[in-house]
Amino acid sequence: MFDAARPPEDLAETLRALGASARALDDGERLRRMLADANTRMNLVGASTLADFWRRHFLDSAQLLALAPPARRWADLGSGAGFPGLVLAILLRDAPGTEVHLVESMAKKCGFLSEVIRELNLPARVHNQRAEDLPLAVDVVAARACAPLTRLLGFARPSLRRDVRGLFLKGAEVDTELAEARKSWRFTVAVHPSLSDPRGRILEITELARAP
Repeated sequence: MFDAARPPEDLAETLRALGASARALDDGERLRRMLADANTRMNLVGASTLADFWRRHFLDSAQLLALAPPARRWADLGSGAGFPGLVLAILLRDAPGTEVHLVESMAKKCGFLSEVIRELNLPARVHNQRAEDLPLAVDVVAARACAPLTRLLGFARPSLRRDVRGLFLKGAEVDTELAEARKSWRFTVAVHPSLSDPRGRILEITELARAP
């Protein structure tokens, strides 16, 4: 097991290729420490995943940038511990026009997100609301471990409008989720492999509409 405070060199190289500067990696380490501390008081992430923070959480979030390089306005639905939203805000901090919206219905988790944003001075904003009640003007709607796809599309629909894409991190059951979602929704989807987990997939969804 490697030291979670320092990503192994092969992983650091991948993160640099995704745009992670030395400052971004420093901020990632500050995030890791804050998350580990807060996780002793509330259930933000599985405790066992903290030892592999850089792959399981940081890289898992950062890889979305490669699928939407021009995007600067992001919504992270069901943000929870702030993945992918906090990582995107860290990586895009110096890009003009960056605005990351973290949507989370649990007030305690919103407190953690707000603390990280304040401490790291990130271009992000927390919304203590339900995603389905909050239309946002963004370029990309993202989510990780938020809900099964059928429900997630309902959460995303107010913001996933024309010229907006959804990028949703999913696991090994992605085919089952897609088949179930098509019973209620019509959409165009591209399925991308995950850089952080060989079993994972990223769903790129556009042209979302209710099934007739």
